[in-house]
Amino acid sequence: MQVKIKRFDKTLPLPAYKTAGAAAFDLCSRIDVTIPLHQVVLIPLNVAIEVPTGYHSILMSRSSTQKLGITPANGLGLIDQDYCGDNDELHFAVINHTNHEITIEKGTRLAQLFIEKTEIIELIEVDHLDSSDRGGFGTTGIK
Repeated sequence: MQVKIKRFDKTLPLPAYKTAGAAAFDLCSRIDVTIPLHQVVLIPLNVAIEVPTGYHSILMSRSSTQKLGITPANGLGLIDQDYCGDNDELHFAVINHTNHEITIEKGTRLAQLFIEKTEIIELIEVDHLDSSDRGGFGTTGIK
């Protein structure tokens, strides 16, 4: 599959799969950014993408990003297929979990993008479901 990608700062490299078995490609910060303690900041990721119709992408943290003291503010980010305009730069919403400012340097790989097929489902409203109740949130225990 081919995916069109636009870089905003061409001094930064194109995103790439870093190993032969990688399922997602890494994205980096387009700018130096300082994240105040316990605050959420949007970090521009230097790319806009145009995935084919019938696909979407998921933006997630790299496993090492938490070592920087930041994690995604909203877990995963779902990027719809139609978020693909010339100025629709991807951003990574992060929260600083430390008790000090964190500075992320331009070019730091923070996130990864996974592209997958979209399956559109049909919702059918009913008054009752066929399955039995499980008993509430967390009913399978912790061990």
